[in-house]
Amino acid sequence: MNFVDAGVSGGIWGLRNGYCLMVGGDDEPVTRLEPVFTDLAPDDGYAHVGPAGSGHFVKMVHNGIEYGLMQAYAEGFEVMERSEFDLDLREIAGIWRYGSVVRSWLLELLHDALEKEGNKLERLRGYVEDSGEGRWTIAEAIAEDVPVPVITAALFARFASRQDESFAAKVTAALRNEFGGHAVQLAGSK
Repeated sequence: MNFVDAGVSGGIWGLRNGYCLMVGGDDEPVTRLEPVFTDLAPDDGYAHVGPAGSGHFVKMVHNGIEYGLMQAYAEGFEVMERSEFDLDLREIAGIWRYGSVVRSWLLELLHDALEKEGNKLERLRGYVEDSGEGRWTIAEAIAEDVPVPVITAALFARFASRQDESFAAKVTAALRNEFGGHAVQLAGSK
């Protein structure tokens, strides 16, 4: 009996464009199954990355990196959205897709979303789930003593998105008021 695992990336577009496959397993069974993997994957989108379990491990880290990339785009576009300038975020995402050092498929997807949903994404709620891979990547980083501040911050930003009101922020506001007389905002005011 042999175990082979395949971490798969391609999202909902994988059926049309092919899936990136990160395969783990012993050489013999992977070689036997390789024609299946190369048929599913686009050119240069398949690799035998190591022993059994390594395919899913590599995919887990892939998703942790994805957390950080999405958060960086989210923060940058929020800075632009809140600025004094009346910026067309869809247009900016559009031009950054060509020749920019930050171009990526995620940026293409953001442009598509802004095109469908509008420049301010008015219909969407800023509530972001996580599917676990970021947590697992952070847990593995802790086990290996590897600092991953960007991935960790991105996961915590997702947690923050799920709060209508943060009790921790209330505690911080209360403490600042108590020790330094700093102003607080009362519930219901802005």
